[in-house]
Amino acid sequence: MPKTETETPKMKPRPIVRLGIFLISHSLLVCVVCCTAGVLALLLLPLLAKNTYISENALMPGSASSMVSNRDISEANRLASDLSGLNFEPQDAAALESRGILTKYMSDLGAEVSYHKFHHKPNQFHPLHFFSSPDSTSSVDNFSCSAQGINTVGIIRAPRGDGKEAIVLVTPYKFGKSGTAETLSLSIAYTVFSLLSRVTWLAKDIIWLVADSQYGEYAPVEAWLRDYHTPVFTGLGALNADTCIKIDDLYALEQKPIAQTKISDGFRRAGTMAAALIFKVADRNELLEDTLNIYAEASNGQMPNLDLINIVNYLAVHRQGLRVKVEKVLSLLDSRWLEILGEIFEVLGKVARSLNPGWKFGISAADYVEGSATLASSLYNQALGIPTGPHGAFRDFQVDAITLEISPKVSSHNKARHNEFLLRGGRLVEGVVRSINNLLEKFHQSFFLYILTSPSKFVSVGVYMIAFALLVAPLPLVAASLYADANQLDLGVKNTKSTTSAPNELDITFRSWKWLHAAKEAFSRSCMGRSCFTASIFHLSNTKLQPNVQLCNLGFPFNAWPPHPVLDSGLSIYPCFYISTRGERRVGYFEISDHLSSLHWFASHVSC
Repeated sequence: MPKTETETPKMKPRPIVRLGIFLISHSLLVCVVCCTAGVLALLLLPLLAKNTYISENALMPGSASSMVSNRDISEANRLASDLSGLNFEPQDAAALESRGILTKYMSDLGAEVSYHKFHHKPNQFHPLHFFSSPDSTSSVDNFSCSAQGINTVGIIRAPRGDGKEAIVLVTPYKFGKSGTAETLSLSIAYTVFSLLSRVTWLAKDIIWLVADSQYGEYAPVEAWLRDYHTPVFTGLGALNADTCIKIDDLYALEQKPIAQTKISDGFRRAGTMAAALIFKVADRNELLEDTLNIYAEASNGQMPNLDLINIVNYLAVHRQGLRVKVEKVLSLLDSRWLEILGEIFEVLGKVARSLNPGWKFGISAADYVEGSATLASSLYNQALGIPTGPHGAFRDFQVDAITLEISPKVSSHNKARHNEFLLRGGRLVEGVVRSINNLLEKFHQSFFLYILTSPSKFVSVGVYMIAFALLVAPLPLVAASLYADANQLDLGVKNTKSTTSAPNELDITFRSWKWLHAAKEAFSRSCMGRSCFTASIFHLSNTKLQPNVQLCNLGFPFNAWPPHPVLDSGLSIYPCFYISTRGERRVGYFEISDHLSSLHWFASHVSC
């Protein structure tokens, strides 16, 4: 039949709509292509990594000569010797004596020394309480003196500062049962702390936190940070201190001749934290050279500013001659297929450079395998969201922090090698503190979203998000395709029913009310015959009822309602609840025939 002139031509959908329809209709092919491209983009990330660079000019790492001297090393060795002599005493007595020795050494440097008492809170994760705030009273009522720790805090006030900013140095230490590695960590920290107490260029306060790590390295740092940023104005601390014998021993410690200096009673604070360094010595030896391991991942995948890692890497490699490493997935280092893939990329890079020397594509197979292992570890730790060290507690308070773990080359029992190791570690920490001290504001210039492939290479968020987008893109396409298929299936079922049988509309309507029987039974059992509950099934216009009816709601079939004279006629009686023009709620009864051909109204003035 030819089209009439009055018919308007059908408008074509917009190009973006047609593109969406095309992608949805070919969702399987699009999914395969996107997933393949996403995996390929992930494998190319080690090739796309860029060299790190320092964005903040004020940092100026290595611009000044180190000031750590043999005098500082000698004092640190004396402290280590005094602490090592307590290993043969009982643990509680050794812990008390070691705190006293450390307090004396800090006080002799002119630092403000205080103790921070905390109670270890075991991890009590409950899925039903995930989104609820923690109960503040439970920790007060259920604390135990057997699960308590004492942090030792020393603060040096900057001679050129105004007390508004501070740099935090953290050393985990097990009082009373420390090993050689922990004593070395304390020696390095004391070397730097001793130097910083004498310098005149310091513009930020220095906080040295000796964390009591008998319950782990994370818990004491988190407890101290929580009290630092959320002070308690009640007498809870004094109450808990009086109820624990070990805490009472601190009073006796303060009265001993070994601690004749001032010890602050309250919680001592400095300024806003600019950055934090957690450093420790690993309890293992390296075969080739001194090694520095950097741990940067914090909770929920947060990362410190990349400039902080850059200055540590620069000073460790170019100033102290340390080998810097980041965490890797060790199983991937021996992966044969990664090695083959690296060799392929290496050949492709050589071909690209032969065609155009300006094309810097491809790296060696060994670098590719190592970069992939480091990339996988960084991705895993960020996705898992669990901190890789006590630095994660600082990132929860928006403070950039990293953990430095130094592994010595040979045994530390060699005195000359021991002093050299202390000198390297002390100068490294001093250089980092110097750079942070130069900052006029917090870290902000460099990246916060990145993935490391080596200590000196990174992949920025603008690059790795391409692979992530390719892997995620099929999800909405598949959802839209499933939705479209479900709608087509519904339409097909309706068309099939309309062609096989064509019942009238009222039959379909009444068949759709079969659920009312179950609802009526539940209603009659729950309401116990109460007649003022209405179920809004459908509304009858006021033209079919009495003129004084504005709105009528059809109730359930009448079988459990108060007696009425018309109920004995055997008709299908339904109650109707309505509102009169006077605003009164009323109930009436009427009968509906099988096909609604007649509607008999039995007026009633029974009030609801």
